Amino acid sequence: MTTAAEMLSADFATLPDLIRAHAAAHPTKLAIADDEDAITYAALDRLIDRAATALQRDGVAQRQAVAAVAYPCIAQAVTYLAALRAGMVAAPIQPSATPEQIAGMIGDSGASLVFLDAANAEALAGQRLTAKVMMLEGLDDWLAEENATPSPVTIAPADGFNIIYSSGTTGVPKGIVQSHAMRWQHLSRNAAAGFDNAVTLLATPLYSNTTLVSFLPTLGWGGTVVLMKKFDARRYLELAQTYHATHTMLVPVQYQRIMALPDFDAFDLSAFRFKTCTSAPFKPALKADVLARWPGLLVEYYGMTEGGGSTALNASEFPDKLHTVGRPLPGHDIRLIDDDGVEVAPGETGEIVGRSAAMMNGYHGRDGATRDAEWFAPDGQRFIRHGDVGRFDEDGFLILMDRKKDMIISGGFNIYPSDLEAVLAQHPAVADCTVVGVPSDDWGETPVGFYVPRDGATEDAAAVMAATNAKLGKTQRLSALHVAKELPRSAIGKVLKRELRDRLAAGEFA
Repeated sequence: MTTAAEMLSADFATLPDLIRAHAAAHPTKLAIADDEDAITYAALDRLIDRAATALQRDGVAQRQAVAAVAYPCIAQAVTYLAALRAGMVAAPIQPSATPEQIAGMIGDSGASLVFLDAANAEALAGQRLTAKVMMLEGLDDWLAEENATPSPVTIAPADGFNIIYSSGTTGVPKGIVQSHAMRWQHLSRNAAAGFDNAVTLLATPLYSNTTLVSFLPTLGWGGTVVLMKKFDARRYLELAQTYHATHTMLVPVQYQRIMALPDFDAFDLSAFRFKTCTSAPFKPALKADVLARWPGLLVEYYGMTEGGGSTALNASEFPDKLHTVGRPLPGHDIRLIDDDGVEVAPGETGEIVGRSAAMMNGYHGRDGATRDAEWFAPDGQRFIRHGDVGRFDEDGFLILMDRKKDMIISGGFNIYPSDLEAVLAQHPAVADCTVVGVPSDDWGETPVGFYVPRDGATEDAAAVMAATNAKLGKTQRLSALHVAKELPRSAIGKVLKRELRDRLAAGEFA
């Protein structure tokens, strides 16, 4: 049998094969732990086989999606990995979306089977789902027999690995299709990260690329993953101390809440070697605090779920660059272009586009949206538009200036103001409206709405906001809603959102 070390040094291998190799070499090593249980590599490999066999038994076709709506747990991880072993496509879906959105994403994925935990089954009780429901709590009864082995499949690098749905939109979000080749780049590029003997503590969900870029390499290299069902700062530190965690991936708001605990320094975090952060703006002062009080390297990543180019800032090595997101990773080409798609001169600001071996196949079933997300260099090379604006400093470190699109990143989740505006505009008391992102100590950013009341409307802003939030996912909801006599607009009718932010900061809407 080929060893994991031989696979990891090859041009391409699959994660399920790596897990099988680790099970053979280190059967009793802890693979995954969650709030209730723990499982070794040998037991994980056996469960993956039984679940993959059951998927094939139930008629799920190779390259077909297998959906899941659940909070992080061993059972969800098993079904995710089983789909991969059977040559299927994992489609984890965020529970924080509305029931209508979740049902839409399940249908969009083409999944014939969806795994639910009890909490999400209750939340979706009123929805007509296009897929057969399997409860994670009843997984043991669904699995194939103890010694079952799935029919072998051939997995090509271009085959779909997973579909990740962009979070926080109304309607059905776009499904980002990532290939085995793209995920192989995430696995193989981590040779120096020490995942082979890592204990990786994760407090973000498995439907998020933020989680997967640490979850997958840890298992691929033979480390141990500890999953938190729900983030709690104190519980996180307790688990880190109990398991002697060495690695973690957290979003900035989680770092903020952990560092703010009065007794943070009382916890033994000496085992930490590698801490990472991504998904939202990471304030320089917070980075500096983490560097000063939390052992181990701190690395900030900037990139997109769609792939393209990524940067890394080793904050421990470059404490004078905490205002940046670092330099492009090896093999990653990041360029800046103007509104006409022409590269800007060195030192100038432009829209960020990126290219690497880790790039999405495209948006699932949305060729037009895929084309809109691409930029082609004069020599024909394909780049992904990041939707952000930035510039490189004199040392080649990327400084993010603003987002070209109006996306708000709140607690690591992407929120699109236009989607919130569409819901707010449906309220009968609203004549005109807009939503902007404003800084938040708790979330990094938070959505705030402004509306012009219709003549004769009797509802106040609190009632309008409550009605609007009831139609939005948990991560989308407005944190405040203000009444305006009119919305400031440019000569061509665009709402001047920056002016609204400035007026809000000046206390005009207090």
